[in-house]
Amino acid sequence: MKLIFKLLFAAFLIVAPLNTTAQSNVAHINVQQLISEMPEVIAAQNELAKLEKDYTTQIDNAFKEFQTKAQSYSSDAANQTDVTNQARQKELESMQTNLQEFRDSAAQELQKKQMDLMTPLLEKARSAITKVGEDQGFNYVIDSSPNGGIILANGKDLLADVKKELGF
Repeated sequence: MKLIFKLLFAAFLIVAPLNTTAQSNVAHINVQQLISEMPEVIAAQNELAKLEKDYTTQIDNAFKEFQTKAQSYSSDAANQTDVTNQARQKELESMQTNLQEFRDSAAQELQKKQMDLMTPLLEKARSAITKVGEDQGFNYVIDSSPNGGIILANGKDLLADVKKELGF
């Protein structure tokens, strides 16, 4: 009986360190920092900033034109007929509508351009993280940036076992 106990104890001592090693196959990375330092991301951000500046300039110019016409029409309204003033009012309303539509369109274009530029770069970073994690033998890589999550999950998934335990 003592021999069996000693063998079990020796087996436990051999297996316990293996279990501890398997459980420590976790690494982390601050993905936000990685992405912010990627040269391709910096170039994409510069391109987006330039495009945003172009749109802002166009919107500002259109708004200045609108203001100039509104002031001109307002100061000259007393010298014009009601029909002319109504036509001018409709023109100003049309200009204002067009300006708002252009603002909305520019915002949508900027958002689309950002998605087009950034999505492949984010996927590139994720692929590199996964490759490095797998190459170095990690089962899990956790994003250590604020609100991060698990990037690589090669460990045992307990979902099926827990469902079985719960009876479904």
